[in-house]
Amino acid sequence: MAAASVGIAPQLVEELRQAVGVDGVLSARSDLMVFECDGFVIEKNSPDVVVFPRNTQQVQQIVAACNKHRTPFLPRGAGTSLAGGCLPVGGGVMIVLTRMKQIVEINLRDRYAVVEPGVVNVWLTQALKGSGFHYAPDPSSQGACTIGGNVATNSGGPHTLKYGVTVNHVLGIEAVLADGRIIQLGGPAEDPVGIDLIGAIVGSEGTLAIVTKVWVRLTRDPQGYRTMLGVFDSVEDATNAISEIIGAGIVPAALEMMDQGIIAAIEAAYHFGFPLDAEAVLLIEVDGLEAGLNQQRDRIIEVCNASGAREVRLADDAAQRQKLWKSRKQAFGAIGRLSPSYCTQDGVVPRTQLPRILRRIKEIGKKYDLQIVNVFHAGDGNIHPILLFDERNAAQVGQVLQASNEILEECLACGGSVTGEHGIGVEKIGFMNKMFRDSDLDAMRRLRQAFNPENRLSPDKMLPTAGACGIEQKHPGRRAAM
Repeated sequence: MAAASVGIAPQLVEELRQAVGVDGVLSARSDLMVFECDGFVIEKNSPDVVVFPRNTQQVQQIVAACNKHRTPFLPRGAGTSLAGGCLPVGGGVMIVLTRMKQIVEINLRDRYAVVEPGVVNVWLTQALKGSGFHYAPDPSSQGACTIGGNVATNSGGPHTLKYGVTVNHVLGIEAVLADGRIIQLGGPAEDPVGIDLIGAIVGSEGTLAIVTKVWVRLTRDPQGYRTMLGVFDSVEDATNAISEIIGAGIVPAALEMMDQGIIAAIEAAYHFGFPLDAEAVLLIEVDGLEAGLNQQRDRIIEVCNASGAREVRLADDAAQRQKLWKSRKQAFGAIGRLSPSYCTQDGVVPRTQLPRILRRIKEIGKKYDLQIVNVFHAGDGNIHPILLFDERNAAQVGQVLQASNEILEECLACGGSVTGEHGIGVEKIGFMNKMFRDSDLDAMRRLRQAFNPENRLSPDKMLPTAGACGIEQKHPGRRAAM
């Protein structure tokens, strides 16, 4: 075992080993580098120690030891987050929850499951297969991301349009507070009484508590699906079709858009048969009772054709539907064919503003000489422009930061938000003062102080504080560029 980092007390490292075992503590520099960033690769900083608890009591012991030695600590799941939410800004102890991976209970009669935070999202889907129920939140990274991480960032996914985001499916949580106390909020009951503290913790990005168990709502499987691929020769026609579908009174289970750049990458990777000459495609799915699905399908086809669709293809069977969704959900993995590095943004605009924001994204790409491809949750206006670059090129990194800043500024100008499901993390702290009044931010700080009075848990995340200046010192002008 390598010696402890000079940034942390050797006594603390020994106490951590006593809590979780020698095999549950990493302190060698080569091991720590694996945890220096999440999916937001532009910011990197290694923790001083990484620990892997297996249960709630071990998390409690870790927190107690960190408090005893006045050392900052933060939780991490699979590291798929895209805004630096699990970046250890000032070092300290990183608590990786991936060994807490048990599906504790599945109760179909009462329609809930109990899972530990390290359960990968798709594992619960697989465990429920054939039961007649499913867990609705389905982030595109569901094959890797954990439910604990989904809770931290209030993740969405393609089916958010109809089924809602993570918070709509969390019935209760068990968590370790910053002072080491274990609490339970909610549970199997549908409507817990009192102040909605679950709603406060879900989406708080690990700044209020470390979630160690989750009660999630299960949803009955729909009787049927109708899945379509609308092919368009212009992005504007595709975005107009999105508004027209919703305006027709249809709420699809999913309504996704991909532009020509991402279509080419997906087709090269998965050979689904996407039309490479199309400017955009819409992946549209309706589900529910069989009665009425054909009428919804026909109406959607009619709307797409009226909006200028070249054609609308139908998934003929379950296998074709599954392949189509696999292509969409693994789109980010295909981007490696286009560029060695990429930065995914996460703005939200009203649906009617999609043509405007996509035009602006194209202009910004030309301005900074960057290729930007788009794949996003079009039905609820949650855009994901993907900026392609090489992180080894410092000039390109600067261009990406400036371009990202301008895209998010335009989202605000459209009446939207700078994040829909990726969170604020460290990437978007500089936008918090633009989105909220000082009084709003003060209320958020007071809530965090009530849960995390020493600000030792996940410091320098989400809310602008003096501590965030460490990022500015590392990258002068960084926060202005965010």
